[in-house]
Amino acid sequence: MADSEGTRLSQQFAAFLAGRSGLKGADRAAFTELAADLVNALDGGHSCLQVDAGARRLLLQSSLVSEADSTPLVLRDDRLYLHRFAAYESRLAAGLQTIAGLRSPQPVSLPQWLENTDPQQRRALRLAWERPLAIICGGPGTGKTTTVAKILVLLAQTLPGKPAMALAAPTGKAAQRLGEAIAAGLAALHLDEAIRERIPVVAQTIHRLLGVRRFSPNFTHHHDNPLAWDVVVVDEASMVDLALMSKLVDALKPGARLLLLGDKDQLASVESGAVLADLIAGLPENTVLLEKSYRFEKGIAALAAAINRGDGPEVWRQLSDRESENITAVNQLPLTLITERYAAYIAEALTVPSVALLTLFQKFNGFRVLCALHHGPRGVAGINRQVIAALIQAGFPCRLEGWFPGRPVLITRNDYSLNLYNGDVGICLAEANTGELKAWFIGDDLRPRGYALGILPPCETAFAMTIHKSQGSEWPEVVVVLPEEDTPLLTRELVYTAVTRARGAVCLVSAQPLLSLAISRRTRRCSGLLQLFSTPVAAREEAGRQR
Repeated sequence: MADSEGTRLSQQFAAFLAGRSGLKGADRAAFTELAADLVNALDGGHSCLQVDAGARRLLLQSSLVSEADSTPLVLRDDRLYLHRFAAYESRLAAGLQTIAGLRSPQPVSLPQWLENTDPQQRRALRLAWERPLAIICGGPGTGKTTTVAKILVLLAQTLPGKPAMALAAPTGKAAQRLGEAIAAGLAALHLDEAIRERIPVVAQTIHRLLGVRRFSPNFTHHHDNPLAWDVVVVDEASMVDLALMSKLVDALKPGARLLLLGDKDQLASVESGAVLADLIAGLPENTVLLEKSYRFEKGIAALAAAINRGDGPEVWRQLSDRESENITAVNQLPLTLITERYAAYIAEALTVPSVALLTLFQKFNGFRVLCALHHGPRGVAGINRQVIAALIQAGFPCRLEGWFPGRPVLITRNDYSLNLYNGDVGICLAEANTGELKAWFIGDDLRPRGYALGILPPCETAFAMTIHKSQGSEWPEVVVVLPEEDTPLLTRELVYTAVTRARGAVCLVSAQPLLSLAISRRTRRCSGLLQLFSTPVAAREEAGRQR
């Protein structure tokens, strides 16, 4: 939504509420301003608006506002909510407290092969057995999915019956990576085939797990029609917003186990809330932090740690170290480097038939450009055009507009009928038999799926993509492009997320002052979820009223 359009909508909604507030004159004008501030806060990812004592007194004069959840606007302490966001927080806190309060009936002795695992992973294994709610937090490469694969084996061996297990993630790409990681983790273990068959290696989006209903914000599965799964694993939990997490927890059947995986230092969800961070802070007894990195190049790991500390001088020192070839910083877009990387890919795309799509995807997935913004000369759209123009100048049959062999595309809207989801990446190639250009994607079964170009949901060229869209993905080499001027989007979490998408090498395009400013700025989300974990009785009673 454009800023001007969003401003108009917030003003119109605020005026609608003020017209029904029962207030007059200056009080009504102040109420209108508070309502507009609340809508703008929600657009900014907050679940509520912090207000002072004077605003509280004014708001409580209106029949639209109460301290109970019986009015369109709700006041809790110094926080103002729209009714539905107050209800989401209450139901989520109550549901998670119920699960967190349960304990397994008896201790378990870990099999010897599990006893020999890393101590932090071993602690996670015991936690996941002893408590039906387990939150496993760690940065990229710390073994979260490897640990969960072992947890699933342990539960399959020790829970009564044959527990039904489900894997889920916020996006299609993250779901695909979760399934692949669990499969790889299981392959490294010596298991009986009967146990291996109980553990899923195909994941789905949370939306598909809950059952999408067309033209409705509600799902097929909910409190009165719960999911059948005994164990639900959710990866990339930092991307899950307040509403979706509340609906997921609400849909769990009594006695179900929930395992949440995520990185608390990554970007928060695009929509309202900072749920994972609140859960980790509010439920420490249900949380294990994995800190040892097994996969990342040491330079990237050290750089990410310095970013997390907000240590601007150290970050720039590492980026400027001429002895480190894997982490670098430049002021100008390295278009020559980018063109060289993608030229090798396009050359292969012109010779590889669609039946060898896996090979081509591996080539494309060796490198990516990530941008903070979508628009502007250093945004996704501008850089995609620069890359295509450079490839055309190098003699490749690319097009600034329309389709061409090798064009990578990013799906930007879910289409459940086509099994294509926001964040899925495909490649345009000619079909081997007919020569017709199609967009090809890799399915859960690792088989290519070709789609006629005319039926695709909205999509965009994907030589460059936003850092937000990159969550749940990793590449051997990454170029991170920050804008030339400051914007509120530039935060420590954004830079950390971008840098940790690279496994082997990262080049950061930014001036030192802007980068230092970005990593000094933390993302702050106004939320009352954390406070609800300290009032379990009230939260449960609130959830009961909402149901």
